[in-house]
Amino acid sequence: MIRLVLAAVFALFGAAAFADSAPKIAPQSPAQVRLSFAPVVRKAAPAVVNVYVSHVERAPRNPLFDDPIFQRFFGGGGEEEERVQKALGSGVLVDRSGLVVTNYHVVENATAVKVALADRREFEAKIVLRDPRTDLAVLRLQGGDAFPTLELGDSDALEVGDFVIAIGDPFGVGQTVTQGIVSALARTQIGANDYGFFIQTDAAINPGNSGGALVDLDGRLVGINSMIFSRSGGSMGLGFAIPVNMVKSVVSAALHGGKSVKRPWLGATLQNVSKDIADNLGLDRPTGALVVEVAERGPAADAGLRRGDVIAAIDGQVVDDAESVGFRLGVKPLGGTARIAALRDGKTFDLPLRLASAPEIPARDALTIHGRSPFDGALVMNLSPAVSEELSLGGAGQGVVVAAVGENSTAAQVGVQKGDIVAAVNGTAIATTRDLERACAERSRWWDLIIRRGGETIRTRLGG
Repeated sequence: MIRLVLAAVFALFGAAAFADSAPKIAPQSPAQVRLSFAPVVRKAAPAVVNVYVSHVERAPRNPLFDDPIFQRFFGGGGEEEERVQKALGSGVLVDRSGLVVTNYHVVENATAVKVALADRREFEAKIVLRDPRTDLAVLRLQGGDAFPTLELGDSDALEVGDFVIAIGDPFGVGQTVTQGIVSALARTQIGANDYGFFIQTDAAINPGNSGGALVDLDGRLVGINSMIFSRSGGSMGLGFAIPVNMVKSVVSAALHGGKSVKRPWLGATLQNVSKDIADNLGLDRPTGALVVEVAERGPAADAGLRRGDVIAAIDGQVVDDAESVGFRLGVKPLGGTARIAALRDGKTFDLPLRLASAPEIPARDALTIHGRSPFDGALVMNLSPAVSEELSLGGAGQGVVVAAVGENSTAAQVGVQKGDIVAAVNGTAIATTRDLERACAERSRWWDLIIRRGGETIRTRLGG
């Protein structure tokens, strides 16, 4: 245990400073400032790994290759050429069987993944779970056993000013350790994932640190380093980590064989409380999450939430904005209930919220459109609360949504985007994926499209 290793630290700080129930204190003398973090690093570093990613891209071949003179001297080629893109990130071993947590953006387009441990052993890795909503992914090492792991801590126990240590592989120079403090908690509106609720630290984080560990002074994982704010491309003292309490739900799903993570669904659309809204509602300050819309059938409606209510806390934990509500619900397991404290007409009341996942009604009936149409190469699905949650569409309603667009496809070339909701094709309303498939199967010289994107309706005409 780290407390035994740090016997000398106890002598300088006093055992009470390290007791779980004792107040935290600042260093009291120069000798205390000169203390080393080496024992913490020795405990944590073996479980932090380097993640090497390869991605094969197929691109149209340069027309120069078709020149007879070029082919005579250099040989011909196929219609496409392959380019291998390589990227580097970090990861954390969280289970002795070889489970590694990293950022989703590190392995997003990977065709091959290799992991190198601190002791220089290397393993091929398989991506077993992707969770783009949290920017997390889980890998499983192929071969080996009894791997070193990091104990998962409690990010809710962190306080601004706590010492933390970041471990990763910045710029590919090798495993690197940096130290700083927790600069802020519950940072939202960062835009990196749907559960924007980050730990901010001034511990130096640079490209390549993504997916690495943020640990406390007990050597426990408290966050996964995810992104930085920088004008130079390097560390400027503004690093952000995904709280470990969110990581736990992803790890749990992977350990139980899941390929995705199901989380509780609120069944309501929220927005942040501005100063004007707070003044109109008679609130002392602009805090909490305003209920804008409540789904007819869902946990929020069952709990009795109404439009205009302000969610102030969940299970006793204060929420400052809409992102905080998403995080507080997102870290909870399905089943059971959570207690919501809400404000209505100047009064505070308590509601039981059922912790259930979003339903997939209607069935998604996913299919890829083929043929001569603007949607050739697009993967489309029927909208449901579950699909809307997966694609971060909010209260998108019903219809057909574009879930993915193939590289170099016709859909990509004409500007079709993931998240587009197809409302009509050539005057025909589109309600299901089969409607869209039939509409695209018809030959047409012109394609008149109505698409909803980001709350706006786009009408366009394309040549056939």
